[in-house]
Amino acid sequence: GHSASSSLPFASGRPGRVDRMSQMTTSAANAAKGAGAERKGAGELKQKSSNTKQQKIDTNPPRGTRDFFPDDKRLQGWLFNEFAQVSTSFGFEQIDFPVLESEELFVRKAGEEITDQLYNFEDKGGRRMSLRPELTPSLARLALQKGKGLALPAKWFAIGQCWRYERATRGRRREHYQWNMDIIGVPGVEAEAEILAAITQFFSSVGLTSKDVGIKVSSRKVLQQVLESVGVDEDRFGPVCIMVDKMDKMPREKVVEGLVELGLTAEVAERILVALAVTEVGELESLLGSDNEAVQDLKRLFALAEAYGYADYLVFDGSVVRGLAYYTGVVFEGFDREGNLRAICGGGRYDKLLGTFGGEDQPCVGFGFGDAVIVELLSDKGLLPEIGHAVDDMVVALDADLYDVGCKVAAKLRARGRTVDLVLEGGKKMKWVFKQAERCGAGRVVLVGKDEYERGMVRVKNQVTREEEDVALESL
Repeated sequence: GHSASSSLPFASGRPGRVDRMSQMTTSAANAAKGAGAERKGAGELKQKSSNTKQQKIDTNPPRGTRDFFPDDKRLQGWLFNEFAQVSTSFGFEQIDFPVLESEELFVRKAGEEITDQLYNFEDKGGRRMSLRPELTPSLARLALQKGKGLALPAKWFAIGQCWRYERATRGRRREHYQWNMDIIGVPGVEAEAEILAAITQFFSSVGLTSKDVGIKVSSRKVLQQVLESVGVDEDRFGPVCIMVDKMDKMPREKVVEGLVELGLTAEVAERILVALAVTEVGELESLLGSDNEAVQDLKRLFALAEAYGYADYLVFDGSVVRGLAYYTGVVFEGFDREGNLRAICGGGRYDKLLGTFGGEDQPCVGFGFGDAVIVELLSDKGLLPEIGHAVDDMVVALDADLYDVGCKVAAKLRARGRTVDLVLEGGKKMKWVFKQAERCGAGRVVLVGKDEYERGMVRVKNQVTREEEDVALESL
């Protein structure tokens, strides 16, 4: 209507009465005509929309990601609670940080897979951003933010989602949740021993023994010693570690080729692989000498493991170097003894990470423990708990007129700390009521019935004992 009148040409100057009437009549006629056209258009549109059904969206989550229905979320809650309980029992404090970080936090020039797997992009402000692929750099950023105000040693743990754009395989997706525990400010292997104690306590708490799982332990100082003895500069240490970490993914000769491409001779490459093939600390001592720092660290660590009581979980494996450039000393990774799955967890000492971000270096040690592989393992072993939906009480008004009373009963029970499922419609049949009580795992059913209410009572049925009684409202 407005568009019709606004399109009318007005004569210049002030129009007379006849002109104004003429314009109003024409405007009204056009408005009516326009409204008719709109009604016709709307009718056509309605007819058209009824003939073309909206195409259903793809209901699957994005490739490599997961949905969590209530059953899944309960299981996740159980797992995260196990992570948190172990952490707090060791005196660690929980931290958190954004899932979105500056890209520079994760881009290192050591040939790490993780750099090629970033979910990274430029935001609307022109900043290079990334979804975090791991938690450790964010933890380092927090430590730097505190600076000298950080009380040492700091013992922190975090549970957060991480993103990596890689090929989805069993136990490895493009997103996963990770549990990290880190100690900042302790230079000795006592820190590694405590961290490993936490991992083995978790294994024990979920029913995994040293027959099911183990932790391979080594030290990057072994590799460092070999490189120093042949005059390889420190800058190539990180890239060499990354290449050696690929030994279980590619043939030995390809690893040698990769090391040669990094500027090492074939002879030095072979020396490295021989040193890393050692499977006993005693053998390593014969190779490097008893005064060697790596040997001393590992002997002390295994002695501490005996004192803690988890030595059965530990296995010395010189080939373990881990695939991240920032590790500097003891490194370790959890594995299933049957060898069916990828690493369960991994970590080590990283004394120079803070310095790479422009801060003052601090001795640090920690681990990352993903949620996917451990769930696969626990499932294979039949150790996953069955956690059904459960509430203390289900409240139902048997008469629609009593629904308000049902609300009061539910509110009163909730105020006393009970979990309550209130049936949101009155007048349900008893057969439906008890079927629903079973579905939601109710311990009791509280029935608000007319006869009982007139006496100031409600009927309470215990779903376990099948006993029922009338209880006064005020004493419920």
